[in-house]
Amino acid sequence: MKPKMILMMGGQGVGKGTFARKLMEGGQYEYIETGAILRGLPPESKIAGIIARGELVPDSDLFELLATHFDTSSDMILDGFPRTLGQAKWIVENYSNKFDIRVIFLDVPESVMLSRIEKRIREGGNRADDVDADVVRRRLDNFWRITMPAIEWLRTAPGIKFSDIDVTDPDADKNFVKILAALN
Repeated sequence: MKPKMILMMGGQGVGKGTFARKLMEGGQYEYIETGAILRGLPPESKIAGIIARGELVPDSDLFELLATHFDTSSDMILDGFPRTLGQAKWIVENYSNKFDIRVIFLDVPESVMLSRIEKRIREGGNRADDVDADVVRRRLDNFWRITMPAIEWLRTAPGIKFSDIDVTDPDADKNFVKILAALN
């Protein structure tokens, strides 16, 4: 039996990190957060230099970096990847033969994303990308323009189990039950 690779996908504020942590509490998953990996690179590295200039990391560099973090013998949760259609195709082409890939699309309307981001700010969340309304708008626009096409492609990608999960319920535990059901 192949290990699971869970792709936690959805817009900002849908609960990707929260639900990934809950899954890790109940199972043996390796958690791969792309943003944390990128932020943890030495400042003198090629990729850190690209990020410092405000440029996007080329997919080829990102693929090479992520491949070093994938243990093909253990279950894993990916948070923050894939974000583009090219990245989604790369993961399917290179890993669907090694992993049972499950896409968990946490589906909520944009109004819910915005209210959850506002709640995160009120509750003391210290995410710099949450407090600037222009940055939040740009992130949401990028989600709809760049990430949604990847999600839509994954919905029908061969060999992938795709679950579209409505997580609008304010009770996170009720939403989590839906995620667990989709993973079984």
